[in-house]
Amino acid sequence: MPIVVLSNNDGCIIARSADAKPFVKMGEPYHKVRSTLERHGVLAFSSNYALYGDMSERVMTVIEGLVPALEIYSIDEAFADMTGVADREALGRLIRARVLKLTGIPTGVGIAPSKTLAKLANAAAKRWQTQTGGVVDVCDPDRRDKLLKAMPVGEVWGVGRRMNAHLTAMGIITAWDLAQADAWTLRKQFSVLVEKTARELRGTPCLALEEAAPAKQEICSSRAFGQRLYELDPIREAVASYTTRACEKLRAQGSLCRRVRVAIRTGMFNPDEIKFARGVVCDLPYPSDDTRLIIRAAQQGLEHIFRPGYAYAKAEILLLDLCQRGQFTDDLFAELQPSAAQKVMGVLDAVNGRWGRGTLRPARVPVTPHWGMKQALKSPNYTTSWQQLWPVRCR
Repeated sequence: MPIVVLSNNDGCIIARSADAKPFVKMGEPYHKVRSTLERHGVLAFSSNYALYGDMSERVMTVIEGLVPALEIYSIDEAFADMTGVADREALGRLIRARVLKLTGIPTGVGIAPSKTLAKLANAAAKRWQTQTGGVVDVCDPDRRDKLLKAMPVGEVWGVGRRMNAHLTAMGIITAWDLAQADAWTLRKQFSVLVEKTARELRGTPCLALEEAAPAKQEICSSRAFGQRLYELDPIREAVASYTTRACEKLRAQGSLCRRVRVAIRTGMFNPDEIKFARGVVCDLPYPSDDTRLIIRAAQQGLEHIFRPGYAYAKAEILLLDLCQRGQFTDDLFAELQPSAAQKVMGVLDAVNGRWGRGTLRPARVPVTPHWGMKQALKSPNYTTSWQQLWPVRCR
């Protein structure tokens, strides 16, 4: 059945199944194409981040148990190390079958001596799934060259729309053309990244496997409101909620924050609405991961930038100037985060990790906010909520 997924507040089309693509373009506003989707039998769903995250973790856990090392690249993609594996294609088919059996998620497997080639092989595995069975191994040079000549350069990892246009103007039409191009010319005309891409297409690995994801330098939490907000109090609640989520991410990577930026804005696309946008950066007294302290700073910043009389549509929290705990040198007489705060945050995360996010929360954060995101077409949280388990009746 053709399916599309909607952005926050059920705004635009952000994902389409293959059989839905002929009927709707990516990014189309849902209210404009709703009747078209219904006419063609295309189902629309609101974004369900809790479900996606849980299913992603299950898939990655299955793969991790079958390979020597794994780099989780995104929510639906990973690079696995197959060094020393005698029959790579057999392992690829085992991974695909095991993931499908234990999670119900179909996957494609691309095997190659470099990441860029593996991505291209993965695209081929999905494009020609009937012929390949969903697994493509191009470690053999002849098979690699055949794939490169068959794939347009726009399919290559890192080649976007503008880059594709520039390469096409240079006569680089296929992935094979890019692989044969002079590496130093590519570096001079574009960047070192394009040069590395060409070398990787030739089978020379330039991108190492990263088993541990590097800590983020900035952490953002931002959502559009489900309705326009005119008063300060509900925006305070939203800012506290977004700050709480950002601080959870901050502690998860073991970082501390020195500054926080809070911003609010009105809608930007309705010509009948008065436009307003403003943000402010607030310094913390010391590097901290204490949700209470960071919320306090964000609330002070919000009061400074809020102006009455506007229909606010969105708020944003950005944690800046991050540093790893124990890996920074501060002034000898500067104030440090109390050890009690670290213990309180540890208990907070432990309780929420055991019993679910929001079990313990700052008093400013409501349980069911009236300004919350619109998700009228949201599927149940089949795997993350006891109340929404799929019931099965046995006779």
